[in-house]
Amino acid sequence: MDNKMYVSSSPHFRCNTSTTKIMLDVIIALVPAVIASVIFFGPYSLMLIGVCIASCVICEYISRKIMKRDTTIGDLSAVVTGLLLALNLPVNINPLIAVFGSIVAIVVVKQMFGGIGMNFVNPAIAARIVLLVSFPNAMMTWVEPFWYKAGVDATTSATPLVTGDVSYVNLLLGNHGGSLGETCAVALLLGGVYLVIRKVISPIIPCVYILSAGVMSLVLGQDPIYQILSGGLLLGAIFMATDYVTSPYTKWGKVIFAIGCGVLTILLRTFSNMPEGVSFSIILMNILVPLIEMVTTPKAFGKAKKAKGDKK
Repeated sequence: MDNKMYVSSSPHFRCNTSTTKIMLDVIIALVPAVIASVIFFGPYSLMLIGVCIASCVICEYISRKIMKRDTTIGDLSAVVTGLLLALNLPVNINPLIAVFGSIVAIVVVKQMFGGIGMNFVNPAIAARIVLLVSFPNAMMTWVEPFWYKAGVDATTSATPLVTGDVSYVNLLLGNHGGSLGETCAVALLLGGVYLVIRKVISPIIPCVYILSAGVMSLVLGQDPIYQILSGGLLLGAIFMATDYVTSPYTKWGKVIFAIGCGVLTILLRTFSNMPEGVSFSIILMNILVPLIEMVTTPKAFGKAKKAKGDKK
């Protein structure tokens, strides 16, 4: 008989998707935001992006060697973390602060919990929060866009969430102050569409996140479109809230998670002493993911319910 039966453990069906391919798609999706950052904030933004990516890759390599684990820099997850961290920073920040943020993201948040797939919060977001608390002035000083007109270090400005007077067109195109990757809404939306078409992310989390933030804005008497296009909401909703490791895997879990992110974002923007609430809202919901999955995971078919008083 030529036909042979092979016995192996699950999974029995495999696809061609790999961590490296997924991360490469995320990098491609972020290219429009990187291009926009160079257009508005100058070539210095590329240097900052390079510092963050190099720092994250080096930190991952060294930490894996020290911990005597296999090297994982080839899966590009460290590159994505460095890129996302850079896009959450102002262009005029000290590169040493960016290096410190990379160490926090890779060594503390990711590798100390076991590496990719083991961290319970998003590394880039956690690093941004640490930097925001540790270096508030550096993290909240913004450069005016169109550096070639005003000069890279000539002027600083507030973000739209502070001023509240930026037009929708400028919010869409990125003609305002902010972090490298959060200003140009069009670039972020293009990246999100690419990820959905490539089936890298489900549209549930970003769409529900944006919708719930808009509804919460209306409830509080604010302009929902302005709130959605301002700050890091689109960057967070599309690229960070959708992180496989730190977001729920069930359909209703994704909905609950996204609603929590959207509502908390607007509440924090409105009532906290900081204008931005995206990072804090996502990381708070990251912590709640195990509970959300426990509530939304379907029961196995045929599994008997526990009788009242049964302790087994």
